[in-house]
Amino acid sequence: MSIPKRLPRLRRDHFIDLRPFRVSPAFARLWVGSTLAGLGGQLTIVAVMLHVYELTGDTFAVSMVAVVGLVPMIIAGLYGGMLADAFDRRLVALLAASVTFLSTLLLAILAWSGHESVAWLFVLSAVNSSANSIVGATKSAITPRLLPRELLPAAAALQGITVGIMVMAGPALAGVLVAFTGYAWTYSIDVVLMTSLFLGLWTLPRIRPEGEIVRPGLESLRDGLRFLRRAPNIRLQYILDITAMTFGHPIALFPAIGAVLLGGGAITTGALTASIAAGAFVSSLFSGPIGRYRWHGIGIQRSIQVFGAATAVFGLVLVAGALGWFAPPRVDETHANLVLIVLAMIALALTGAADNVSAIYRSTMMQAAVPDTMRGRLQGVFMVVVAGGPRIGALYAGTLATLTALWIPSLVGGLVIVALVGVLVRLNPGFRAYDAEHPVP
Repeated sequence: MSIPKRLPRLRRDHFIDLRPFRVSPAFARLWVGSTLAGLGGQLTIVAVMLHVYELTGDTFAVSMVAVVGLVPMIIAGLYGGMLADAFDRRLVALLAASVTFLSTLLLAILAWSGHESVAWLFVLSAVNSSANSIVGATKSAITPRLLPRELLPAAAALQGITVGIMVMAGPALAGVLVAFTGYAWTYSIDVVLMTSLFLGLWTLPRIRPEGEIVRPGLESLRDGLRFLRRAPNIRLQYILDITAMTFGHPIALFPAIGAVLLGGGAITTGALTASIAAGAFVSSLFSGPIGRYRWHGIGIQRSIQVFGAATAVFGLVLVAGALGWFAPPRVDETHANLVLIVLAMIALALTGAADNVSAIYRSTMMQAAVPDTMRGRLQGVFMVVVAGGPRIGALYAGTLATLTALWIPSLVGGLVIVALVGVLVRLNPGFRAYDAEHPVP
């Protein structure tokens, strides 16, 4: 009888690299502040949506919260990137964070006084998201000035931890706080958590952009776009990211999936959403080998193709649901197909993990290959990709599901991602040859 081989033991270098905290206390303070502030921001985002629904009883009004803020957020992200390339980045981030703080404080004051209205909720949430886009673009441009190049993948993995905490804990905590304490207390907690970001930013040194400085304006934007045209690797990673978000973003279908296909209603919707964040969180915890892999172009290609394959598997699970496999006698908001829900959660966790691995490599490429004088503007353009991609994905998924069936967007979209990413990378051999030791934009 053969003796089964022992499973390989996990070593310290398999886990997330924490050296950025030791090498740069400034980065550590900024990370802690950003994580706490991000958690608070999630509280406000969810609370505003619940607040709008309570005041209107209209789900369309709730969806318009994100739509109203989209254009201001894109404009602010682009202009914020230009500001970050022209002035002290610490100061730019502090001023933008102050706007976020004041808008949240005003939300809390209106809620405590009982003078809140739908119009105020729309305006202040738009201001909040716009200021946050400036903070995000500026912080991304700051990070490469705080850490050596070889630790940028580790910093990106730590950002995955932040996102995981925000998305997993934020919405659930917001629901509990609103239910048991009300909107005023929920907004007020965000105000308190927001102060941690100020501590992280305030202790930074002055960070002026290096190289030739172009004052904010159309010429600065055109200068950034001209650089992007000369940067095939950066340009392609944007295209690959948009491809993934367009065809592999079925979140808009989760309520319908929970209501009619897999059952379980809002609980299923929350579980499916949390699964994506959990996958990202776990992949960051075990990101040690990811940070040591130097062929980032190949890493982006493979991780996005895994993302597409996992999305297609999620579509197959939905096909099984449509065929009635493992289903109880009734499937509705109170009767759930638990077997398929678990399988769907596993598939979505894989998408979250793969997307996070791709994000680690994409973020590192952006920070290492782009000259310091361009980092703010390129991060601003990236904010447009991040803001617009999920909206395009929601439009694709919602339209195709309405015309066909709930399982088709994920199954077809996942296969499209695998094939299209393979073709795009094959047409750009320089991307596959990208070496983190010798970064080329």
